[in-house]
Amino acid sequence: MSFSFIKHETNIDFIGLRKIAFALSALMILIGAVSLFMKGGPRYGIDFAGGVIIQAKFNAPTDIDTVKKALEGTNLPGLVVQQMGQVKDNDFLIRTSTTTDDSSAGMQKTVAKALDEGVSGAKYEFKRIEMVGPKVGEDLRGKAVEAMYFAILIIAIYISGRFEHRWMAAGLMAAGLFAGITLLQYFHAPQVWLVLGALIITLALCFVLRLNYALGAIVALIHDVLITVGIFSILNKEFDLTIIAALLTLIGFSLNDTIIVFDRIREIRGLKTGDTLPVIINRSVNQTLSRTIMTSGLAALAVFSLYLFGGAVIHDFALAMLIGIVVGTYSSIYVAAPIIISLSPPDVEAPAPVKARAKAA
Repeated sequence: MSFSFIKHETNIDFIGLRKIAFALSALMILIGAVSLFMKGGPRYGIDFAGGVIIQAKFNAPTDIDTVKKALEGTNLPGLVVQQMGQVKDNDFLIRTSTTTDDSSAGMQKTVAKALDEGVSGAKYEFKRIEMVGPKVGEDLRGKAVEAMYFAILIIAIYISGRFEHRWMAAGLMAAGLFAGITLLQYFHAPQVWLVLGALIITLALCFVLRLNYALGAIVALIHDVLITVGIFSILNKEFDLTIIAALLTLIGFSLNDTIIVFDRIREIRGLKTGDTLPVIINRSVNQTLSRTIMTSGLAALAVFSLYLFGGAVIHDFALAMLIGIVVGTYSSIYVAAPIIISLSPPDVEAPAPVKARAKAA
């Protein structure tokens, strides 16, 4: 017997609240978009903007504020100092962005001079020095967006075949997408705009081909990513490869909940109860609510522990995961399934009792 702290017969009207939920989602996305616009786009970390990472280990107890104060006079662009591991380790990660492909040797000398003058009496060693050129960072940025797009595309094809049994339509969507990308490449569109254009084409093809389940899942995933990115912009957090890893993880996590709801919708529709689509979707969300909350709650608890005790290096990754788990759970309930109703006409089946009377007559 499975454990459930929410009754299986719960009948919360989630579908009735969908317009309020859509308005709330639109507001959150709009606030994030305004923040991104005002700041000139995301605040890219060294992985995407280029820069130097220096790991310095001191042989005596050293406060992070002392290290920051010592490096203030260097005027290094985008300077960030992080504590690595435990405080007693006296290990620090020094990050600085750069817009040139110069050698990291000059940056190393600048940091060493500042530490020699600002942290008196303490000896240190540079355990690691890494540099990412701006060109490499630009390529990584394009590849990161491309990875998220292809993850969403494959998900759309899978859901179209799995829940709507329309593999042919899914194939047509892939073919149409290939033609659209080829056209964009002909006009030499930048890689990031190429991927964003392909995403728009995918949404349009799902709508035209009536791939409603795939459309609902894609919109929910885009919703989760946009809100997470917007919150990170509001908090003035950096975007690097670690955050992209978190976003890809969130896509999978959110999709898992969405598929559970979709699967329950398919099961109930297979019973031929005669209920309309809004009734079926509402019942499906209610019946899977206990599992959704338990899964998300336990995952959030684990990630919150990582956020508290994982150290500064993994701090932003855990924060992105926490935000994404909350937003992903919300979208599984209020966006993925309800949007099927909003973008397609509901079932016209009559309720089962009416059918039974008609048959008897």
